[in-house]
Amino acid sequence: MDIHKEIDTRGLNCPLPILKAKKALADMESGQLLKVVATDSGSMRDFQAFARQTGNELVEQQQVGEEYIHVLRRR
Repeated sequence: MDIHKEIDTRGLNCPLPILKAKKALADMESGQLLKVVATDSGSMRDFQAFARQTGNELVEQQQVGEEYIHVLRRR
């Protein structure tokens, strides 16, 4: 996967990971991929809802240890 931008939201709780992702996506071009690394367990559900509401595609979600990885494709 060709990630265009990665943001680290470790230690931040809702809604900050979503807000940072929204800001990062605004600076990206359509089709580019954003990787978000979070430690908030609620971020799994939050990013699913965010993708539905904004039309950005949630390409991948995974949990690696204590971290939650989200990959979004800019609409």
